[in-house]
Amino acid sequence: MADQDLDARGLNCPLPILRAKKVLNTLTSGQTLRIIATDPGSVRDFKAFAKQTGNQLLESGEVNGEFTFLMKKA
Repeated sequence: MADQDLDARGLNCPLPILRAKKVLNTLTSGQTLRIIATDPGSVRDFKAFAKQTGNQLLESGEVNGEFTFLMKKA
């Protein structure tokens, strides 16, 4: 269970990343954010975002065109 959820369905790059960044800024270190997106490019984007920011991408998956990511704030 994540500390916070972000519904980014229907948003295209770069909006899922920008919204995730905004929410992560409100979390404390060690808290988690679950993001649901429909943009296929978000898979690549969230991997790169984790590398660039130091936040940890704990999980990612896809079910019926919805991509789910679990990030842990650094």
